[in-house]
Amino acid sequence: MTTLAISGLIRPLLEPRLPPDLDVRWFMTREEAIEAVRGAEIGWFDMNDTGAMVETLRAAHDLKWLNSIYAGLDFLPMDVLIERGITVTNGAGINAVTIAEYVVMGMLTIAKGYRDVVRAQERHEWLLDSPGKRELAGTKALLLGYGAIGKLIQPRLEAFDVAVSVVRRSGGEGTLGPDEWRARLAEFDWVILAVPATPETEGMIGAEELAAMKSDAVIVNIARGSVIDQPALVEALENKAIGGAFLDVTTPEPLPADHPLWSLGNAHITMHLSGRAQDRMFVRSADRFLANLDSYLKGEPVAPVFDPKLGY
Repeated sequence: MTTLAISGLIRPLLEPRLPPDLDVRWFMTREEAIEAVRGAEIGWFDMNDTGAMVETLRAAHDLKWLNSIYAGLDFLPMDVLIERGITVTNGAGINAVTIAEYVVMGMLTIAKGYRDVVRAQERHEWLLDSPGKRELAGTKALLLGYGAIGKLIQPRLEAFDVAVSVVRRSGGEGTLGPDEWRARLAEFDWVILAVPATPETEGMIGAEELAAMKSDAVIVNIARGSVIDQPALVEALENKAIGGAFLDVTTPEPLPADHPLWSLGNAHITMHLSGRAQDRMFVRSADRFLANLDSYLKGEPVAPVFDPKLGY
């Protein structure tokens, strides 16, 4: 009998639809998880505490397939996954729609000065002029990363008549390669980061890249905080060397209350909420897991597969 250890967070959506003849162990706490994974072949360890997820994985010595709702799994020990030959399916694409919408929202918020409009309403003040006069139409965006999220960002921006230049690690027709985009940074009004967190992408936007951008360029980060040199970004924003930043991710998370990013008028912090701004995340995850479970039990491939050697 196949043994599964699954987080109780997803239980209501899974339990009535699981096939019979499975040994399913549900858990809610770190301690319950450590016990549940002993002898388990399949695991879905998602908890709010990533440290508990790491500990649970290390205790799962018989695991063959690990599933997760997270698209970015950089917090897991890649060496353990590689050494044990565990097949990993992640949440790539589960939240892509809402994150792509968040990017458009952030760009419009900055272009139209909407934060100042909201504050004026709170003050009961009738503004006589718009605090933001930028139009998305006719602007140029550099999109770094063309996975499930990037592929949805591009058409949404193009619908606003934004010219989107895509950067892909693998290159390809009509795209920029990893060695080409830096020389063209001064061309873009928006720089959008949708790359996975890997050693290659860590700190890919640093002081030199920020200095090369247009003085009114806005950087949008829905990837990971680590892809930007954050002290360099703070300095660029303080000096108004760039126009602004829309940051759904920071280093660390949560961002400390006394961090200077909170107080900068040209920084917009959205607390890693872009993937949570929807109500079907768990439904889609459950549907995908059940389809993969059916394939797994038949000896067929599961998808999407996360490669711990590449980090995405």
